[in-house]
Amino acid sequence: MADDVYRTIDGPAEGLYKEKGSKFLAYAWPVENEEEAKEYINELRTKYYDARHHCFAWQLGYDGMNYRVNDDGEPSGTAGKPIHGQIRSNELTNILIVVVRYFGGTKLGVSGLINAYKVAAADALANARIIEKTINKNIEIAFPYESMNGVMRIIKDEEPEVLSQDFNLSCRMLLSIRKGKSEQLKNKLQTVDGLIFEND
Repeated sequence: MADDVYRTIDGPAEGLYKEKGSKFLAYAWPVENEEEAKEYINELRTKYYDARHHCFAWQLGYDGMNYRVNDDGEPSGTAGKPIHGQIRSNELTNILIVVVRYFGGTKLGVSGLINAYKVAAADALANARIIEKTINKNIEIAFPYESMNGVMRIIKDEEPEVLSQDFNLSCRMLLSIRKGKSEQLKNKLQTVDGLIFEND
């Protein structure tokens, strides 16, 4: 996989695992930041207020370092870690998985819990559509109106996404392009008379 590509899921997905009367309801969402993850977790805590545990794991960013696991009262390492293990083994990021447990009256033991949370998370991922996305870089430019044709020609050739544009006496554009192609785009834009890079 290229270093400017990552894997995530394209929408919410659900999974289920039952063991000795306990029910494990798994929910997976694509998320962009910690705040978004917290909103989904709180939503489930409200919806399933009568459940014994709401355990979760999330992974954000592209270096594998930004993640969180939570056992929510289960024995340490028996819930959040196995959920996170499924995220890691599928090489996913920008994802949250929450597993809600309804206790069935029979204790499952440490290995039983680890297996239950792992299988519930795996079931949610099996029901999700895993997609590849590119890591994009934003480039903000300002240029005189006379240089418009030169800029537009480069945009047509390099095909960045135009996030915003403002054409007055001085023109401004915010472009987004795959990280691996960003230097090539910048090199071409540097040839345009009067063009400057903002926030560079």
